[in-house]
Amino acid sequence: MRPLVNLRAVKSEMARQQGWVAFILVLAIASGVMLATYGLQLGLDLRGGSQLTLQVMPAGTILKVESEQLEAVKDVLERRINGLGVAESTLQTIGSDQLMLQLPGEQNPGRAAKVLGSTALLEFKAQKPGTEQEMQGLLQLKRQAEAVLASKQPQPTSTDSGLPPPPPKPQLAPEDLAKSLRALGLTVPEGSSETDQIDVLLAEVNRRIVSLYGPTLLTGKDLTSAGRQQKATGNAWEVTLGFNREGGEKFAELTQSIAGTGRLLGIVLDGRSISEASVGEEFKAAGIAGGSASITGNFTPDEARDLEVQLRGGSLPLPVKIVEVRTIGPSLGAENIRSSLLAALSGLALVGVFMVVVYRLPGLVSVLALSLYSLYNLAVYALIPVTLTLPGIAGFILSVGMAVDANVLIFERVKEELRSGNTLIRSIDTGFARAFSSIFDGHITGLISCAALFFLGTGLVKGFAVTLAIGLLLSLFTALTCTRSLLRLLMSYPALRRPTYFLPAAQLPASAA
Repeated sequence: MRPLVNLRAVKSEMARQQGWVAFILVLAIASGVMLATYGLQLGLDLRGGSQLTLQVMPAGTILKVESEQLEAVKDVLERRINGLGVAESTLQTIGSDQLMLQLPGEQNPGRAAKVLGSTALLEFKAQKPGTEQEMQGLLQLKRQAEAVLASKQPQPTSTDSGLPPPPPKPQLAPEDLAKSLRALGLTVPEGSSETDQIDVLLAEVNRRIVSLYGPTLLTGKDLTSAGRQQKATGNAWEVTLGFNREGGEKFAELTQSIAGTGRLLGIVLDGRSISEASVGEEFKAAGIAGGSASITGNFTPDEARDLEVQLRGGSLPLPVKIVEVRTIGPSLGAENIRSSLLAALSGLALVGVFMVVVYRLPGLVSVLALSLYSLYNLAVYALIPVTLTLPGIAGFILSVGMAVDANVLIFERVKEELRSGNTLIRSIDTGFARAFSSIFDGHITGLISCAALFFLGTGLVKGFAVTLAIGLLLSLFTALTCTRSLLRLLMSYPALRRPTYFLPAAQLPASAA
């Protein structure tokens, strides 16, 4: 009966090993499909793009930026980024009062910087009584200056847009510009361009216009929606607003108070008057009801969208200052990819040659297991997804080295058992069993280091920690499961069941050799 029991045990073990091999193959096919379907998400240093570092500034009664305020600012900025439609962007905290924004593929960060850096504090104010004449003069000067700036922008023609060319814009003659600057008590550096002079003029005109408004009666906190639409006449765009119930009532009261008086309703964004509107006498009874309004500032499509994004995202609880802007060109990103691939493939090739030369047949098995490990690793990166950066690639290569260490420990144990005179199959099983505790302890200490790097580090350090941790977990599986299953599968072929394929004959006991 004993030979029959042994035969059943051998068949059961063979079936189990075949099941593991089948599972490994299915996993490899699934990993290949995931890689082909999802692809790898490349970071800024590999793909190219822009990186902005933002400093959160204390304001008002807040003397020091706390973690709660930092997270509140981050939430608002994330909503604005999503509104801009930049794909695969990342926003991370740095220290206690800074944020780092990465925009892969974005080579012109100016627009994003403008949208993100503004506070987007929207205020509705009524014009003070008795200031009608001064306001009229300031608005006329503002429109003239804005018209000059607009005329310097490329204008669509009938051949490239299908629309008739726009009517000529009113101009502000150089002598009139100089006269206006002197009247406002402004001086500009000698040699300043016309555009610079107009910018100085507009800033002062805007300041004076805002000073003619009364206190804030309604803010953007009462907004529930913001959109944009093209005006029924002309090519300009306007931004539409929707208020909650309380905001709608405040807006009705505000418009009722100035209806038919000739005074204007001012819409101020971050201290800059972006729209001035009159309210007709027909609204004197109840004001403009319905809880909706529109900002008609002769916006371009991009300006209207940016304002919509800012208002939808909400105002920043604290001001932010952009302290650094970095741009990485796509050619530099491609060079980083080539260099990283060359380093990774060269390292894997050298490790493979070393393992085959030193450990013979087990070394060949370890090369195959490491190839599977790399495939599984990349598939996990694509599935999560993990944004690959240069430090992330370094973490991946380091985890490959630790996976090789596990195979080295196992094969050295197997060689020790063979030198002791054990049979080949027993030496393999014992080698895996004796090496397990060392491999497991080494990987646990590595994972502890990864946890410390992830929770205490910032930015790229976290990417390194994530890729290394994923690699450590997968290397446990490949070293203890893939390597063992593949090695036992080869041992089922009598032609490969030779101790000299594991150890030189000179190191084997006389009976085994």
